[in-house]
Amino acid sequence: MSTDEERNEQFVDELQQAVDKAAEENVEAAEGEPESSPSADLEALQAQVQEFQEQVLRSHAEMQNVRRRAENDVEKAHKFAVEKFVKELLPVVDSLEKAVESTEGHESSGDLVASIRQGVELTLDMFLSGLKKFNVERLNPVGEPFDPQYHEAMSMVPAPNAEPNSVVAVMQKGYLLNGRVVRPAMVMVAKPQDAPKIDEQA
Repeated sequence: MSTDEERNEQFVDELQQAVDKAAEENVEAAEGEPESSPSADLEALQAQVQEFQEQVLRSHAEMQNVRRRAENDVEKAHKFAVEKFVKELLPVVDSLEKAVESTEGHESSGDLVASIRQGVELTLDMFLSGLKKFNVERLNPVGEPFDPQYHEAMSMVPAPNAEPNSVVAVMQKGYLLNGRVVRPAMVMVAKPQDAPKIDEQA
């Protein structure tokens, strides 16, 4: 039991004892006065005790809600404290990916291009591993259904071999931090095919 709960219970017990004592004194004082009603006084005091008990319970519930909200705020602050930092790093990741892509098709150019590509790929892998340690997840949704919560549609293109409203190309990968979108993936979406026309017969 927490300290707050112990204090609340102690307060209620002391209040009940005080009311019981006051009720006894009331009864003793009223014994020689037939016009007074000890039972009515006792009922009033018991109602007052009940009201105080309800107030204590409401205060306790409110304190618990405040504590819970504070804990949630602290948890979110810990989870997303690096969000701005991650946003600043994403363009660096994009540049490394573009550098790797630019060497594709140039394997025949010699060992120099191959070694540069290998070095950039290793650097990119280290970068992504570091981001992963902080719960940063990459979104590369090719072939997945378009989801406006995680994807930003740049255009819709005809794609007969793809499902309508699915992602056919990713212009820029998206990223999540602890499940929350840091940057949506910029995508091209398969355009739904037009419904076949029905020939009207005269």
